Amino acid sequence: MKFRVLGCSGGIGGSLSTTSFLINDDILLDCGTGISNLSLAEMKKIRAIYFTHSHLDHIAGLPLLVDSIFDSLQDHALQVYGSQETISALRTHVFNNIIWPDFTLIPTADSAVLNFNVLEPGKQYQENGCHLEMIPVNHVVPTVGYRIECDNGSLAFSADTTTNDSFWARLNEYPSLDYLLVECAFSNSEAEICRLAHHYCPELLAADLNKLQHKPVVYISHLKPGSEDNIMSECERAIQGFDLHRLQSDQIIDI
Repeated sequence: MKFRVLGCSGGIGGSLSTTSFLINDDILLDCGTGISNLSLAEMKKIRAIYFTHSHLDHIAGLPLLVDSIFDSLQDHALQVYGSQETISALRTHVFNNIIWPDFTLIPTADSAVLNFNVLEPGKQYQENGCHLEMIPVNHVVPTVGYRIECDNGSLAFSADTTTNDSFWARLNEYPSLDYLLVECAFSNSEAEICRLAHHYCPELLAADLNKLQHKPVVYISHLKPGSEDNIMSECERAIQGFDLHRLQSDQIIDI
């Protein structure tokens, strides 16, 4: 499995773009502004998108993606997957013929270029040789992380979250975990707003990582623009016993 980071920042500016990951060549995990780092030819290879939640930094690229590759979707609709709450938000607030055309009815209801699919946490889903499982986490809107496994290894993505037990407990039920991508959006000095926004700061993340029984390589994502170096320094001081790295755009993790 090839896991390519298209965007992983908590915001935009210069080379920064928001959360989107490409699995192999045809699966997206979230579709933030990072999708714009793909060429048109690369976009046309995408067959499925799995969403963590409905916040703009994770969905912003979807409407323009569908529009940009419309012609290539005539024979195979783009399949979008997520929780009931996330799919409902996309239908109601984005593809509503006000913000953006309802591509689930274009060109017709029987031959639409976009299909929405509701997934259930705790179930295993197979996509092009990968097994994916949604795991509920703790954010201000209903949000899930994902554990993804292929023949050669496994990776988990926390999505946007703060202190919780569900994510770590579920990961502990598996015999191994090779890579962990986990958010840390704020510095310790912003702990109050961090709690209000339901994100991690280094101290909160360090406490939750102690719940994990595995020792994966850990990549930190979703850092607030302009505060990246400070947040990473605090993470390195607070988090012990893990191989810790900052996640970077255009990074590739081979599993």
